[in-house]
Amino acid sequence: MARSRLLLARSLMTAVRSATRPGAPSLAVRASALPRLVRAVSRGDYRGMTMARLGMLGLAAAYILSPVDLMPEGILAVFGLADDALVLSWLAAALVTETESFLDWEAGAGSASAGAPAPATVAGQVLR
Repeated sequence: MARSRLLLARSLMTAVRSATRPGAPSLAVRASALPRLVRAVSRGDYRGMTMARLGMLGLAAAYILSPVDLMPEGILAVFGLADDALVLSWLAAALVTETESFLDWEAGAGSASAGAPAPATVAGQVLR
């Protein structure tokens, strides 16, 4: 259990470093990419995420927002917040990681599959 918390904390710190590095997409850019990410995954255009992973992210968000809890705060006080904190930290790390990958895909190969022609390189020149 302690090892899984350590791995979760490490994953969250890596995601925070990735999200706050210079030139990284802002929170607004990441948030606006979420509907496009969902559409691309459900259409099968973006293969960097599975429907199961997308479902897990949705379930985690629903759990955080839901008043129903596995460990209720009213009864267990601080310990009741622990499950919410773990789910929230996993969700934050996963969203940063997934949006980073999706935005990279969208900027590169994704734009070609979305109907825009991909640039072709021939002998050091870019053709359009």
